[in-house]
Amino acid sequence: MILRSLRAKIHTQATATAQVRNWQQSGNKVVFTNGCFDILHYGHLHYLAEARDLGDQLVIGLNSAASVSRLKGAHRPINDEQTRLFQLAALQMVDMVVIFEEDTPFNLIQALEPDVLVKGGDWQPEQIVGADIVLAKGGAVKSLGFVEGYSTTKIEDKIKNS
Repeated sequence: MILRSLRAKIHTQATATAQVRNWQQSGNKVVFTNGCFDILHYGHLHYLAEARDLGDQLVIGLNSAASVSRLKGAHRPINDEQTRLFQLAALQMVDMVVIFEEDTPFNLIQALEPDVLVKGGDWQPEQIVGADIVLAKGGAVKSLGFVEGYSTTKIEDKIKNS
């Protein structure tokens, strides 16, 4: 039962687009964010909870393993794609997870047309990929608070230096 509910949160771009349309037609506000989410930590969890509070459904665009490697280096991701997908799907505040292969979620955002687009506080709203798409549809773009002291890189460094 639980495994089935986790798998139901993991979508392709096509099934995600259809589900987002259903949610929006039912009057739900869809919030979208994206990232690598390589090693989940408090900063991620705080940020995702804050993002979910901005709407009725939270959709996460998850960088594919190849995309993470291109962005972060050959040693990343630390956790494989399946692990990252299931970790995010297991979170109560997450309604959907979609893998994207590109380095940015622009095409995914264009397909989904979320009502709210969010990133962490280390991003200014004008830097957020897809902001133009969401704003053109009358949506909102927000840069949420950043919890200092938490990052995958810091965890990676701590493990290496232990």
